[in-house]
Amino acid sequence: MSDARLRMTRAILLSVIAAVVLFVASCGDGPQMATPTPSPLTVRIAFHSDRDGNDEIYVMDADGSNVTRLTNHPEGDYNPTWSPDGRRIAFASSRDGNDEIYVMDADGSNVTRLTNHPAMDRYPAWSPDGRRIAFRSNRDGNVEIYVMDADGSNVTRLTNHPANDWIYAWSPDGRQIALHSNRYGPIQIYVMDADGSNVTRLTNHPGEYHPAWSPDGRRIAFTSFRDGNSDIYVMDADGSNVTRLTNHPERDINGTPAWSPDGRRIAFASSRDGNADIYVMDADGSNVTRLTNHPADDWSPAWSPALPE
Repeated sequence: MSDARLRMTRAILLSVIAAVVLFVASCGDGPQMATPTPSPLTVRIAFHSDRDGNDEIYVMDADGSNVTRLTNHPEGDYNPTWSPDGRRIAFASSRDGNDEIYVMDADGSNVTRLTNHPAMDRYPAWSPDGRRIAFRSNRDGNVEIYVMDADGSNVTRLTNHPANDWIYAWSPDGRQIALHSNRYGPIQIYVMDADGSNVTRLTNHPGEYHPAWSPDGRRIAFTSFRDGNSDIYVMDADGSNVTRLTNHPERDINGTPAWSPDGRRIAFASSRDGNADIYVMDADGSNVTRLTNHPADDWSPAWSPALPE
């Protein structure tokens, strides 16, 4: 190729390259991909109430609006707890003559009985993976903690002590269970491994109840009478750094305090306004807000997971 043709070819290539550079520059950072808009998430709170004559399961929005009745039975339904995927609610009921554990879809349909024993089975608690449900029962004489598969099969006793043990919460990683027990005198908060081993006492004060793990697993909220009346406290998961969150002359105790899925709020039941209603506060105890306002009693709030609307 002659020098003249070589110089012309180079000039054409440089012109093409310059045009491409100018085009890309005019487009800013290049072609922009559309960013999908995330689906809005919503959380709801289940609770039980006798507002329609007997204890039934209800659900409401996190601000207390849109209260909806899920169960409708002449016997009592109570202690609701959401499955980790938010599709089902386990609860206790005396609808078949004695307290048993049931499960239903989150809209109240497809009620299924999981336990069938003449003793009292109450306080179901889903494992974080949704595969098991722990509960308390006096089927062997005193109150102990049991676990079963989520379909009611493979019931296994986890605790075995002449005192009483009550189940309340799995740790978020599923490795431990928090409980309260009177095995060494006054009721205190304990944790144990999920297989029932390594029971460890966390509190050492008369009258500590209803432990609830924070979503990050770092803290446990609970109720206590240590300052004269029932209030809500929080501590580190090893029992240290106990902090009082509520300070009211009425009782903040009716059911386990319940953490919101993001760990920023705690719902609880209180009789501070004359009858039991559901309240919510920030996780540091500030901004207490009343969610229900009914002359009947509302207990046992339970947050749903955050779900798409």
